[in-house]
Parts: sequence; C-alpha cells; structure tokens
Amino acid sequence: MPQHRIRPNHAQLAPELFRKYSEFSLATRQSGLETSLLNLVTLRASQLNGCVFCVDMHVKEATLHGERPLRLHHVAVWWESPLFSARERAALAWTELLTRLPPHGVADADYAAAREQFSEAELAALSFAVVAINGWNRMSIGFAAAPGSLDAAFGLDKAGLA
Repeated sequence: MPQHRIRPNHAQLAPELFRKYSEFSLATRQSGLETSLLNLVTLRASQLNGCVFCVDMHVKEATLHGERPLRLHHVAVWWESPLFSARERAALAWTELLTRLPPHGVADADYAAAREQFSEAELAALSFAVVAINGWNRMSIGFAAAPGSLDAAFGLDKAGLA
C-alpha cells in the first residue's frame, strides 16, 4: 500500500499556472450544470484515476451539498444502481469514456447516448468538467497530496467526515 510522501506543493512551485487552472476549474462549476451532477462526475473520475486526495475531497464536498451517503457509495457501481437518474447515468458514462479514453476514440453511439440527456452546449461543459478533474487528479497523485490536508482551507471540515 502506498504511503504518502512529503513532496513539494505544486501550487507554490507554479502559482500562476495553479491560479489559472483553478479559475478554469471553478468556471466549469458555473456552467449551468447541476451541482449534484458535477459532484458525481468529480467523484467518479477521481475513483477511476485512483486519486485518494480527490476522492476524499469530493465525498466531503458532495456531503456538504446534501448528497445522500448511499448514492456516494453507489457511484463506484453506478451502472448497476437504481439510485441515479438517466441524466446522471449518462454523465457518469461520459465521464468514464473521457477519463479512460478508448483506443479508437469515443464511438458515435456513445456520443449519441450522451446527447439524449445533454444539449451540445451542456455536453461541452460536462466535458470541460471531466478535463478539469482529470488534471487535478494527475497533479494530486503526482505530488502525493495527502487526503484531508486542505479540508480547513476549503471548508470541507464542516462535512463532519474526518
């Protein structure tokens, strides 16, 4: 089992890039897509990428936004769970496709399935949200961010999940 190592803080090493990427990431949260849907997407991408820092953060964030604990547990097996709407299922499927890019790209049938639930503009916004969380996952994994280390700074300590 990996242990968390102390590595430099990427935000301090490249503060301007961190600020710009944070702005981009925050903009995806203001795209008009439902907060609850974006919470599921960020959690699922983080699970797929194995980012313990981000899984921890997004469970706490979703909890603060009123997400039910059972649904959070079911995100890992969303395709078998009856707890998600058709729109949420489409978002989770799209998240998996863009996170684990298939070798020959995204099939037209998969795009069409996503379009049944999202307008073109919404699907573009959802895609940017997936891009944003995948980037954060990679930075957090690469720099070995410790789960819970920024809870107080982000107000996540209020979730009561320490």
